[in-house]
Amino acid sequence: MWIVRLALARPYTFVVMALLILIGGVLTIQRMAVDIFPDIPIPVVGIVWT
Repeated sequence: MWIVRLALARPYTFVVMALLILIGGVLTIQRMAVDIFPDIPIPVVGIVWT
């Protein structure tokens, strides 16, 4: 309950915090490297017939 009372007492603080988290998330997503075709080792089964 204390966080709710704090948010009601200081709404601008929580708005600024939410905006900072939003901007940080957008910047992180933009800088994240995305590989369309990542190197995946293909499993191989070998059978020896003697």
